Amino acid sequence: MILVTTEGIAGRELEMLGMVKGSTIQTVNAVRDIGAGLKTLVGGELTKYNEMMNNARALATKRMVEEAEAMGADAIVCIRYSSASVMQSAAEVMAYGTAVKFR
Repeated sequence: MILVTTEGIAGRELEMLGMVKGSTIQTVNAVRDIGAGLKTLVGGELTKYNEMMNNARALATKRMVEEAEAMGADAIVCIRYSSASVMQSAAEVMAYGTAVKFR
């Protein structure tokens, strides 16, 4: 499966199959959340939150690819990501794009 953020793939004629998406809601545990709260007093990178968001993006992408594969897609173009806070320490990550088949 080819994944791109562009509208097309060089040298390929594409047939659009439709929009595909994948999402997940992730959180860190309460102890790590308290540690992150203390970290805001001194500044610096919140590595556990970075890990959480990286894992969430990977899972959302995997789910999007599975949806595209079920449609018979060869690639997904125009991939975008969005995230939103659902509650304190929890975030939803969504991956979406257009499933395409090569002609």
